[in-house]
Amino acid sequence: MNIICKTLFFVLLFVAGKAYAQDFVYTPKNPAFGGNPYNYSWLLSSAQVQNDKEEDSRYTYDTTSDPLKDFAESLNQQILSQLARKIISNQFGEDALTSGTYLLGNYQIEIGRKNDGISISILDKVSGSQTNVSVPFL
Repeated sequence: MNIICKTLFFVLLFVAGKAYAQDFVYTPKNPAFGGNPYNYSWLLSSAQVQNDKEEDSRYTYDTTSDPLKDFAESLNQQILSQLARKIISNQFGEDALTSGTYLLGNYQIEIGRKNDGISISILDKVSGSQTNVSVPFL
């Protein structure tokens, strides 16, 4: 009797499993591959949200820039960098920084000595902004 119950249990389990089984059918989402054509707008809007390269300036090349203007800006940056090195070497070396007013492109730089250190005032003539830097003596 025990063997018959076990066999009957496995047969019923096997038949019940077959009764609820169905074939697996893959349907693509993309309409280009046979998917539902109503998915097209959803896929397009999802792709446009992820696409940020149009707004990124790293991927565009500015063809309207003037090479002479770029050269002048580069030269100004190098002169300001040299001035910064000179100030640091003055504080930690033996070279002396000459006090006075210097004109570099759109910048007016005033260097003066005070009791407590060196005072540097940088004025941008175009925007009118001014930066003051005080470098104390050691």
